[in-house]
This record gives sequence, structure tokens and C-alpha cells, in this order.
Amino acid sequence: MAARRRKERLAEEKVFKDPVHKYIYVQDHLIWDLINTKEFQRLRRIRQLGTSYLTFHGAEHSRFSHSLGVYEITRKIISQFERGGYTDWPAGEKLIALCAALLHDIGHGPFSHSIEDVFDTHHEEWTCRLLLEETEINAVLKAYDSSYPERVAAVICKTYYEPIVVSLVSSQMDADRMDYLLRDAYFTGVNYGTFDLERILRVLRPYRGRIVVKESGMHAVEDYLMSRYQMYWQVYFHPVTRSSEIILRQIFRRAKELYAAGYTFNWMIGPLEQLIAGRIDIEGYLALDEALVQTAFSLWVKEQDEVLADLCRRFLNRKLYKYVTMDHADEQLWQEIREQFKAIGLHPDYHLEIDFPYDMPYDVYRPDAADAAGKEEKPPILLLGRDEQLSEISERSSIIRSITGIRQGKYHLYYPEEPLRESATKLPANLRELFALM
Repeated sequence: MAARRRKERLAEEKVFKDPVHKYIYVQDHLIWDLINTKEFQRLRRIRQLGTSYLTFHGAEHSRFSHSLGVYEITRKIISQFERGGYTDWPAGEKLIALCAALLHDIGHGPFSHSIEDVFDTHHEEWTCRLLLEETEINAVLKAYDSSYPERVAAVICKTYYEPIVVSLVSSQMDADRMDYLLRDAYFTGVNYGTFDLERILRVLRPYRGRIVVKESGMHAVEDYLMSRYQMYWQVYFHPVTRSSEIILRQIFRRAKELYAAGYTFNWMIGPLEQLIAGRIDIEGYLALDEALVQTAFSLWVKEQDEVLADLCRRFLNRKLYKYVTMDHADEQLWQEIREQFKAIGLHPDYHLEIDFPYDMPYDVYRPDAADAAGKEEKPPILLLGRDEQLSEISERSSIIRSITGIRQGKYHLYYPEEPLRESATKLPANLRELFALM
């Protein structure tokens, strides 16, 4: 174990003013040093909600502020456990948990989930690389304790030997979800994302290696899960936000396609070229932020490739695709639309998108949430009864049963309205009616 370079506690507590939690308290040298690394400061330049600012103009908050919020909720939970003298909370794990809470999002790229979809990158993998390879964060953790980079990475990758520590940061009711619901509700200006955080913190208990909820706190958790349900459908799946995400993905996909075909861009910068070419390194990845990406878009509006130029113009100027709603899939109709789009000079691969909201990183509560391999990914919410028996919350709550796993989404067909309206007379009557061009 490396020698610790100075006292563990700060001589004077550092305080951040925060619109959600009022104050965020930093008491440890290690946490303060991690906040001041370049990798963590980069999160100031990555929006928490991606393209949602084009729908909710206040949604300009960053992953930096969210990460501080997750740290603060984790700190409050552990402090509650310590004050209560609960022996099921493992001694000596507090600082590891706080580091994991603070650093869980450092691997996010600009417009993270859109980039991940197109370039097959994963922010969890980048987070672990930034923890384990030669970075300022790695150096700070190692200077405190040589085992810390691996231990913090294990918490974030859900392989840590103390599952209760993992559940603080990654579960169906973790500090991450609790902060982003409150923070996203605040900055989007909606009311239904709020819930009684203080009450929930008071009823959480460490029990047999996991975090559970005291039975008397069931109604506070119902409120939390209803807020999550409402945010899921009203904010995270908002169809206008989906439109902006579709255009963003299409920009990246078109740039990738052009690059593979040997197209010569009028403007290209190293980190973006590395990303498109599939050979980006840590230095290049850290240079990627939303300012750089949007600078590229502002220059690509002058590219000779009209599809790329048009997509960039639409994204920057919020000339988003319109949409029509369908209750069910209709492959025959979709194929007809593609053929008609070709006939009037539109590119069906870029001017038509059929979307169903099931691929978001957010989700409604499901007690059996699992990953693609069928392994438990997000432990369910368990209630601790007076007899110390555990029960999954949807077994006890009719409210939660009514919303668990509901798939109320509808299909949306996204398209550019202007060229379609200009060519309306060339379309058959059924499509003119579908796109309201009659």
C-alpha cells in the first residue's frame, strides 16, 4: 500500500452551492483532488441530458453537476448508516463508495448515448480505462492507496467483492437515479420528477449485503417510482427529443460512411477523425466534448455532401424532423414509404426513421431487470418487514404493479417536412393523408 501523502480529512470542509441539494460537502482530500483532475473537470463540457435542451431549453446542466449530486446523496446515505450504527454496512468502505459515486460518469462522451450507438463505444468501459490507465485520476487514486484504481473500477463495473457498495451506485434505487431524476426535473422545469428524497434516505437500511427499504417507507418509494415513470415518458422519451437524437445519430453515421468511402472532408480534427476511424485513444477521447463536436457541425454545413450538410444545418438550427404516430408496426407500409421517398429524391436511410422508444438508458421500474446475458443488472427494491423478512416492492404495492414494465410507447415515423410538402402531389393519396399533406 502506498504511503498516504497527507491527512485524509481537509482542514476546512469545502462546500458547493447546488440548486438540487442546496449544499454539497467535501470533507476528504482524496475527493477534492479527484474533483480537480482534468478528466473530472471535462464533465463540465458534457450535458447530462444530451439533446434534451432542444426540447426543454433549461436542460443545459452537465454531468459534472450530476456527478457531484450522486456523490452527495451517497455521502448522506452512508452518514445515515453510520449514525444508526448499522453493523451490516461494511467498515472501511465509505471512501471507496464516495469515489465510485463521484467518478461513475467520467467515461461519457459528447451526446454520449448517440455516439455509443453509432461508434460502438461504451461509457462504462471508458470509465474503467480512465481509472486504470495513465490519467490524473489514476495518479490521484494511486497516491492515496495503490489498490484504489482497481477497487473503484470494480464498484463501477459491478464486480466488487462487497455488493452493498455496488448497490449504492447501481441498483433500482441508487444514488445515480435519485440525483438525475431530481436534477433533470429541476432543469427541465417539470414537477412530476420530484419526490421526497429526505424521507427515502431515512428509511434505507444496509441488510445482509444489500440496501433495502424499511417497510414503513413504502409510500415514499412509490412516489419515487411514479416520478421515475413520469420522467421516463414525459422527458426522456419526448418525441421532439427523439427527433433531435435521430438527426444527431444520422450525422455521425453519415460522417462514418463518408470516411469509409474515402471522402475528403473540408474540415476534420484529430480526435473526431480517430473516433470515426475507430482508433481513438485516451488523449483523443478526453479532447472530445460537445463544444468540439458542435464546432465540427458548424463547419460541416458547408460540406459538398448535401446529406451531411443538411443534417448538420438541421441540428444546429433546430429544424428537426416532424413525426406521425402509429399504433403498430406495418412493414409493408414502411417499405412503400421508402420507395416513394426514393422516387421524389429523398434518401430513405437518412430522411426516414421509424422509432420506438425502447432503447434509452433510462427505464421504468422492473423487478427482474437483467442484461443481455440474462444476469441481474439492477437489483430490485426490497422492503424489510418488522419480522426481518424481505419482499419485492411490487408484491406489496398495487401502484407499482400497475406501472411495472409497462410498454406504452407508440411507433413514430420521422421525416423532413419541407421537401415532402414540396413533392406532395407526387405521393399517392394514402401517404398524403398519413403525412397530413392533403
